[in-house]
Amino acid sequence: MMETGPKKTIRHDVVMINRKKLDITGVLKVESFDHEEFLLQTEGGFLTIKGKNLHMKNLSLEDGQVSIEGMVFGMEYIDESYQGERAKGLFGRIFR
Repeated sequence: MMETGPKKTIRHDVVMINRKKLDITGVLKVESFDHEEFLLQTEGGFLTIKGKNLHMKNLSLEDGQVSIEGMVFGMEYIDESYQGERAKGLFGRIFR
């Protein structure tokens, strides 16, 4: 009989340096990205990062780590259960 242990929880951290470099852990999936916006699925929920000249410096989904460089204007977590227009609009754009 095979026993299953407790689900391993991955730590989720966001470290920003001078609004120009982000190191993020606990990343499960990179949903989409371009030079103005990243959408990441993390242990803490969906995270959007908006900015200018954004690019992925490092990516290791095996370790759950992403490094992003560029000018960061804002970050926001999106709750999947939130039914507001903003959430519908964002997910509508992603899953067309």
